Amino acid sequence: MFRLSQFMRELDHPTAIGPHRDLPGPVVIWNLIRRCNLTCKHCYSISADKDFSGELSTDEIYAVMDDLKYFHVPVLILSGGEPLLRPDIFDISRRAKQMGFYTGLSSNGTLIDQSMIGEITDIGYDYVGISIDGLRETHDVFRRKEGAFEASLKGVRLCKERGIKVGLRFTMTQDNVHELPDLLDLMDREGVDKFYLSHLNYAGRGNHNRKDDALHLMTRKAMTLLFDRAYDYQQKGEDIEIVTGNNDADGVFLLQWVHNRFPEKAHHIHAKLVQWGGNASGVNVANIDNLGNVHPDTMWWHHDLGNVRTRPFSDIWMDTSDPLMAGLKLRPRQVGGRCGSCRHFDICGGNTRVRADQICGDPWAEDPACYLTDQEIGYDGSERRLTVTPFSARKRNRKSA
Repeated sequence: MFRLSQFMRELDHPTAIGPHRDLPGPVVIWNLIRRCNLTCKHCYSISADKDFSGELSTDEIYAVMDDLKYFHVPVLILSGGEPLLRPDIFDISRRAKQMGFYTGLSSNGTLIDQSMIGEITDIGYDYVGISIDGLRETHDVFRRKEGAFEASLKGVRLCKERGIKVGLRFTMTQDNVHELPDLLDLMDREGVDKFYLSHLNYAGRGNHNRKDDALHLMTRKAMTLLFDRAYDYQQKGEDIEIVTGNNDADGVFLLQWVHNRFPEKAHHIHAKLVQWGGNASGVNVANIDNLGNVHPDTMWWHHDLGNVRTRPFSDIWMDTSDPLMAGLKLRPRQVGGRCGSCRHFDICGGNTRVRADQICGDPWAEDPACYLTDQEIGYDGSERRLTVTPFSARKRNRKSA
């Protein structure tokens, strides 16, 4: 997660530079249910409007929550499928809040209506994220349901009316990137608190004609728009948060933007970006799926680390006998190609490993969706792998929840 707005605040209100620090426990994105009332084109959980067998029971979820609290997990993002289809979603949510978790709800928004908004309000979610993939026609095509856009927008408005912090989540593809400016304008009109742009994680190209590649040029243009908009919000004193995900090259591209606009502030922003450190899958971000399988993040559903029915999450997460987790927890990670030779590796951390795995067949290959040119990252075509030092297992003073 790249919290763009935080770095914009650093331009005018710089804070002290310190070492990179990991969270006390990972943010857990929890797919409580696989069932969904929509069948979206880019769904990573391949959900459908049917029941899936073997999902965790309420009592099993409560037991896992106790372990997560014991493990100092600070944030639970309750997701799906469509989490509002779980009959016990409000019981789970209420318990999460009572236990002191920052509790977010990740929804497609179509089920948030007058009959449901009261209970959503009573829960007191810290944040409700609603997916919007473009304007009406585009969104409905992506969601494969006519009327989905209006239903989701109604959900946004109901949340705003009740004073709930609500955000739009936008997955950017070639088919909807042209509507990004309109969506930002929509966010402004509706008074939405947050905008999250997700790069399409399994998309990407190799190094051929990178500087002219349409996907990379599209991404650069979109990110520049976000930078400009986020800076404008900062200058106006508007408390609107913009974040991006699934492409940590965004941090390096921001540094270039700062160099061009505010060269005298580039040194400070560079230091803050290094302090951030880039990709955190397998360290600060975790995923539990509907069956209880644990993954390094939500895009690693094809790789199970263990199951919370047979082992506590706290044990699974710190176990580096799995080669993938061992590699993800190395500091710095050992990656090859352009990523291994990049002069800005200390900012992005090698970017998204799952994309390298899916496109190149090697989780430690270069990320094919890095949209920076060879010249920008100082790559001369030579192959280099970093000398690595082990990631030290964090010793914790375990306390019961």
